[in-house]
Formats: sequence, structure tokens, C-alpha cells
Amino acid sequence: MSGHSKWSTIKHKKAAKDARRGKQWAKLIRQIEVAAREAGTADTDASPSLALAVQKAKDAEVPKDTIERACKRGAGELDGASTYEATQYEGYAPGGVAVLVDCLTDNRNRTASDIRSAFSKSGGNLAEPGSVSFLFSRRGQVLVEANGHSEDDLMLVGLDAGLEDLEHEGEQYTAWCDPSDVPGLRKAFEDGGFTIVQAGSTMVPASVVPIAEAAEARKVLRLLDTLDDNDDVQDVYANFDIPEDLIDSIED
Repeated sequence: MSGHSKWSTIKHKKAAKDARRGKQWAKLIRQIEVAAREAGTADTDASPSLALAVQKAKDAEVPKDTIERACKRGAGELDGASTYEATQYEGYAPGGVAVLVDCLTDNRNRTASDIRSAFSKSGGNLAEPGSVSFLFSRRGQVLVEANGHSEDDLMLVGLDAGLEDLEHEGEQYTAWCDPSDVPGLRKAFEDGGFTIVQAGSTMVPASVVPIAEAAEARKVLRLLDTLDDNDDVQDVYANFDIPEDLIDSIED
């Protein structure tokens, strides 16, 4: 899990920059439109998936009126919604790192070409469907600001709300649970006075691939960054494990 958590941390830092933030917002709005279209309504109370997409947008500080318009476009109450198709790509980064790429696209051929090019330029390669995905399992997670709280503090609140495991890295905790328990666990933490960074589900690798060489680590992170920068890419999951000091030296 450590490798995946580190990539999440890297992305969170990048998202703080204005350009990254705008791109992140666009992806979240796309998720809302798709969820609203599938639900056939702009009412979050009628669709758990739409409620989750809206909450993710709120966590990223997307303006309320922007969220509401996205819900209405997706539900057909406003014009201007695009028709997006969900697709997933699997591949390997340098060093044998397994990579899953989730996309929402209105042009499958364009997206496939972009993803293939990203892997090829990094020294990686696309793989056949199913050859990578079995290495990952979906889990729910709630990221909580530490703010001086101990693990016992979170355990006391979370165990009755579906908390399965807890990790402490940097200034935040990652609370793991079944994906269906995310809303309840989030509410339990909020009611307990904890500050939520974000909540949702993610793909967690069964094992990680250690990367110790700077050149190889740079190639892996460059590939993930290129993929994440693509407008059609919603999420990127990888099973690398790069030492923190090596990541810091590359970023510097």
C-alpha cells in the first residue's frame, strides 16, 4: 500500500497548483455528469454514485453552482452535456510496475492512442485486458487530517463504522474500509470532530514493486504524471514502492 499512498500524496501536492487544480476540477465535473446521466436525476439523495461524485468535487473545493450545473447537464435538465464512455487500460511501467488507467472519454480511439503513446515514450508497454487488474482490489478509504490526533482516537470512532485498517503517513491518516462503508465512516469521523481531506474508493495492489534507482524511478513517475495529465484519464493506479528520500530528490 505504501507505494500507492505515496503516489496519492504526490498528486495531492500537484493538485494544489492552479493549473493542476483546474484540470482536477474538469475531471470531477465529468464524473458528476456521467453519474447523473446514469442515475437519470440530478438528485444526490436518489443516487449513491452521484452523491459520492459530488462529495469528491466538494472536497476539491469545486464551486457549488458549478457542481449543480454539472448535475443538471448530466440529468438532461440543461444542454451541453457530452456523452462519455468508461474504459480501462492496463500496462507496465519501467521496472515491471503494474499500472491501471481508468478513463472517461468521448473518443475511444483518441484516448487509446494517447495512452499507448504515453507508455511507449516512457519505456513501458500496454498489456492485454485482465493481465494487470487481477493484481489490484478495490477498497474504500477516508483521508483524515492528523491535527494531533492519535491512532487510538480514530480507532475509537471508526471501528463501529466499518474501519478495517489505519495508516499514518505525514500529516494525515488513511482509514481503510469496504467501499460501501465510505459514507458511513466519513460521517462518523466528521461527527467526531475530525477534518476530512477526501473520501472514496481506490484500487490497492496485493504487492508492490520496489524501485531503488533514480533513473528508473524518474521514468515511472514521469509516466504516471503524463497519464494523470490527460483530460480523459480519471484515475491512475500503480504498485511501485519508491523510497521517500528518492522521490524528494527527483522532485527537487
